[in-house]
Amino acid sequence: QVQLVESGGGLVQTGGSLRLSCAASGSVFSINTMGWYRQVPGKQRELVAIIRRGGSTDYADAVKGRFTISRDNAKNTMYLQMTSLKPEDTAVYYCHMDFGGWGKFGQGTQVTVSS
Repeated sequence: QVQLVESGGGLVQTGGSLRLSCAASGSVFSINTMGWYRQVPGKQRELVAIIRRGGSTDYADAVKGRFTISRDNAKNTMYLQMTSLKPEDTAVYYCHMDFGGWGKFGQGTQVTVSS
């Protein structure tokens, strides 16, 4: 059984920074693509950024140049460094990991950006 534990959310002012972490524990053998998603009430969950096993990344247009996704394969951990935060970045952020044929979301962490 695999668990994903997220941390790092919170309240920050416009222009501030936060760093999210997501660690996988349990029977983890290999992790392919890792990603961060976010969701606000009444809207669909949207992709924020992904990082493939080899390190290549993709970002949603709304966060390009402000967010950086990274991973530490030795620790089965993924990060999302968020800078120049805007009120529209307010959402619950979910990490997702692909374990080869199946995937899992974390429990979510709230990020609130005040104006």
